[in-house]
Amino acid sequence: MSDTQQTAPSGPDDDRDRPLTLAVLRQLVRHDWRTLPGTTLVVLSRDTEGNAYSPFATYSHARYAPTLSDEVGEAYPLPKELEQDRELRELFADGIPDSAVPALVLYPLG
Repeated sequence: MSDTQQTAPSGPDDDRDRPLTLAVLRQLVRHDWRTLPGTTLVVLSRDTEGNAYSPFATYSHARYAPTLSDEVGEAYPLPKELEQDRELRELFADGIPDSAVPALVLYPLG
């Protein structure tokens, strides 16, 4: 699916939170945030209530599967990573859920 086929980000009048896809993130960076200075700090909320915040530090390409709801889940390694890393294979010996989908996982510092 191309970026133009993805759902646009919700507007200021839409107060429902939705999962953020890479296509929406690209749109935000290319259009909505294009005039922000390159030195603008990227910060992630530690929880949904905004009780604590932390600077965005790193990322990985992995797989994601919800566990209890669509808002809470678990990240799993990619098949290639499992092939190359015996410790990962042992850690995930019980398998990875069929519901796991590719995801760009962003990690906060704290």
